[in-house]
Amino acid sequence: MADKGASNMRDDQKGVLAIIAACTVWGLSPLYYAQVSHVPPLEVLSYRGLWSLAFFTLILAIQGRLSEVRQALAKPRQMLIILAGSVMIAANWFGFIYAISTGQGLEASLGYYIFPLVAVVIGMVVFGEVLRRAQWVAVGLAAIGVAVLTIGLGVAPWIALGLAGTFGIYGMIKKHLDIGPVVSVTAEVVLLAPLAVLWIVFYGTGAGGNNDLATHAILALSGPLTASPLILFSFAARRVRMATIGLVQYLNPTLQFGCAALIMGEVVTRWHAIAFPIIWGALIVYSVSLWRQDKAAAKSASRAATSSTT
Repeated sequence: MADKGASNMRDDQKGVLAIIAACTVWGLSPLYYAQVSHVPPLEVLSYRGLWSLAFFTLILAIQGRLSEVRQALAKPRQMLIILAGSVMIAANWFGFIYAISTGQGLEASLGYYIFPLVAVVIGMVVFGEVLRRAQWVAVGLAAIGVAVLTIGLGVAPWIALGLAGTFGIYGMIKKHLDIGPVVSVTAEVVLLAPLAVLWIVFYGTGAGGNNDLATHAILALSGPLTASPLILFSFAARRVRMATIGLVQYLNPTLQFGCAALIMGEVVTRWHAIAFPIIWGALIVYSVSLWRQDKAAAKSASRAATSSTT
């Protein structure tokens, strides 16, 4: 029994390291996309889709699972769900690429800070999930933070709201898919690939020979940069409690915030200095509530297991 427990602990530790690695890659990705800011965002998006497809196809081919992608797209209803997911993830990727290329990394990080709270609202509205009092408080604080930025800067943080909204809807769509993350994302980029090819051929700067080899090499890295954190996340999701995953994921926007403010030289205004702590407070309230809920569920499951064995 002791050996089994030790093995499980090692598995948990691997899972935690995997989610930390995934969030680190996501969090530092602004530094990567800043290197191709001279390439139009839609072109970067197109290359990201194509190189991701190439990388995912290689992984699935090595695993002997390419037939799963064909099977996923063979069912009309499932293909429509995958198509809807591909539209949402493309919009999310484009929003992030656009934010970095136009020097709005702070707002991009805000989007991923408020995403968990958007997911809570989607759960309530779409799936009928009941919010606890603390979760209502968290959503309210996040709304106040967004309002402060809107009033202070004179414009709503549309990029942040767009990133949080598209990723939230994407997560909602994925709930209706009974296939693994690597297969589903591969199927999504398969559907996006024809549009990506057409855009590069007819509008791309690279197709006209305006991108040098170094730029093409950097763009090629978008494949593994997209695939590797997803694979790590999938590995972690099977080994780590959801509460732990939820908490560690805040590493992503925190690193994005650090990249924008400390490395990329974006100005943190007084309105950012007021709004961000409010939203961080909302996340703390939400995280504590989620941790307590998870702890209560674990205790309830433990009692049920104990009673069933006696």
